[in-house]
Amino acid sequence: MHLPDGLLSTPVWVAGDVIAVAALAGCVRSAERQLSDRQVPLMGVMGAFVFAAQMVNFPIPGGTSGHLLGAVLLAVLLGPAVASVVMFCVLLVQALLFQDGGITALGANFINMGLLGAFTGHLLVRAGPGTGHKLRHYLLVFAAAWLAVEGGAVLCSLELWLSGRLPLGPALVAMGGVHALIGIGEGLLTVAALRLLYAARPHLRESLS
Repeated sequence: MHLPDGLLSTPVWVAGDVIAVAALAGCVRSAERQLSDRQVPLMGVMGAFVFAAQMVNFPIPGGTSGHLLGAVLLAVLLGPAVASVVMFCVLLVQALLFQDGGITALGANFINMGLLGAFTGHLLVRAGPGTGHKLRHYLLVFAAAWLAVEGGAVLCSLELWLSGRLPLGPALVAMGGVHALIGIGEGLLTVAALRLLYAARPHLRESLS
C-alpha cells in the first residue's frame, strides 16, 4: 500500500501532505501531554517492532503478499496520538532509507496507513467491554485491524482515482479485494502480538481495562 513518488498527481499529494502535517502537529501536541514515563520505553520498543514487522511479507492467494501495518496495535497500547507519531517515524525512515514509499507521497501514506488505523482502531476497541472480556476484546482488535487495512486501501483507491491513474470502480474492486485478505493477516498478527505482550507484561492489560 506504500504509494511511490510520481503516482499521485501534484494537487493530490500536496493536499495529502498539508493534511498530514496539520494532523501530525496535533498528534505531537497531544502526545506530549499524554505520554507518561512508563510509555516512553514501550513507544521505542513498539516502534522498532512495527518497523521490523513491516519488512516481513506474508503470502496472499493470487500471487501477492501483505505485511503488518501495526497502527491498531500501537493505538491499543499507546493511544492514537502517540501511535500516529510512531507510525509517521516508521514511514519516514522507510521512505528515506529504503525507498519504500515516496517522499512526496509521505503525507498520503501517513493518512492511509497511520492516522486512519490509529484513530478508528482506538475508537472501535475502546468502545468494547475492555480487556477483562478477552474474547470480545480480541474480536474488536481483529475487526479494527482488518478495517484499518481495508479503509487504507479504499483511501488509496480514491487518491489514485483523483490523480487520474485508475477508474474508481476497478480500483476499489482490485484494492479492496486484495486488502480484504491482507486485513485478515493483519488482524491475526495484531491479536497474536497483543496476547504475547499481555502475557509478558500484565500491567499493559490492566492499564487498558
